[in-house]
Formats: sequence, structure tokens, C-alpha cells
Amino acid sequence: MTAYGRLFTAIYDPFLAWGERAGMGALRRSLLSEAQGDVLEIGAGTGLNLDAYPPGVASLTLADPEPSMVARLRGRAEENGHEVVEAGAESLPFADASFDTVVSTLVLCTVTDVTASLAEIRRVLRPGGRLLAIEHVRAEAHGLRRWQDRLHGPWLRFGYGCHCNRDTVASLAAAGFETGALAPARWRRMPPIVAPLVTGSLPAPA
Repeated sequence: MTAYGRLFTAIYDPFLAWGERAGMGALRRSLLSEAQGDVLEIGAGTGLNLDAYPPGVASLTLADPEPSMVARLRGRAEENGHEVVEAGAESLPFADASFDTVVSTLVLCTVTDVTASLAEIRRVLRPGGRLLAIEHVRAEAHGLRRWQDRLHGPWLRFGYGCHCNRDTVASLAAAGFETGALAPARWRRMPPIVAPLVTGSLPAPA
């Protein structure tokens, strides 16, 4: 656990609070209303999604690789009977076809290996399962793309590994997910380089 990891965990909720009130919280609730069956959330962080899950899910497993995040998450989740696992999306400690739903909200920008993470998501999803995703993505506008590239280094350090210019939509398509179901959205009241979002419910590739 690094000193900045502990600091990042401490400032995470306050930093995101304005954006949550400006629409991200509603976006989470809308998307996660589709969660069903056995659910795995990767990169669960401090547990901002916990209140957005519908009461009918069979089980909820929360995974995150950062020890300070996991400590915070356990305090919020385990009292409600949810399992918390310290693990990154690149190597999930679960058997094949373990989950009906995998949730990824603002996670694929940060994983160290996108290809491996998406392969793991595919592996643990059951046939007919779904990936529910909200991710900030590479901008379509040329000017904003240039700023994402220019500020990538400073943002990567501030955001504790967050890549503001990552083309996550292309990675999802390469992994076999039908990205046509993704809808554009905007992360309001956040820095413009991370404002472009996509959100959607993607069926597990056959």
C-alpha cells in the first residue's frame, strides 16, 4: 500500500461528490437496476455503487486491488452480507461462468491490462450474462482528444493510474462485446478530459 494510495482513497469520495450530484449517481442507479442473479463488481473502490443495486440480486461480490480501498469497502459492504475480495480485474479468483452480471464503472481506464481484464470478464460471465458498464472514454472531438493526450501523464499520476485517453470502446469491441448497445453520456462537473462517457448493458459474447 503506497502513501498516495491511502491519500487517493481518502479524497476519492469528496472529489467525485460534485459529479455524483450532477448526474453520475442517477446514471449508476439507472444502469445497475438491470443487475440480476449473482453479481460481480470489479474495481469496486469505496463502494459508491452499493446503494444503486436492486434488492433482488442473488449475491453481490465486490473486488478491488487497492488495499486501502478494500479496507473502506469492507466497512461498507460486509455488514450487508456482501463478499469483498482483494483482486484486480486482470486476474479474478473465480471459476469460469460464476456470475450472471459483471459491473464495471469507471474501472477500465485504470486497469493495467485491458485485454486481460476483458478476457477475465468474459471468462467469469455465464452464458446469457451481461456486462454493465459506465466508462469514461477517448473523446470524439479532435481538440479534446489532443488535450487528453497532452494531459495524460499528469492525470495518470493524479488519478492513481487512470488513463484519460484510453480507447475503451475499441477494446470492448476487440474483446467481442457488441458496443452498439453503448450510449454516450457526460460526466458533468468533472475535468473535460474525463467527461466523455459511454454506458450500457452488453451481453456476454458467445
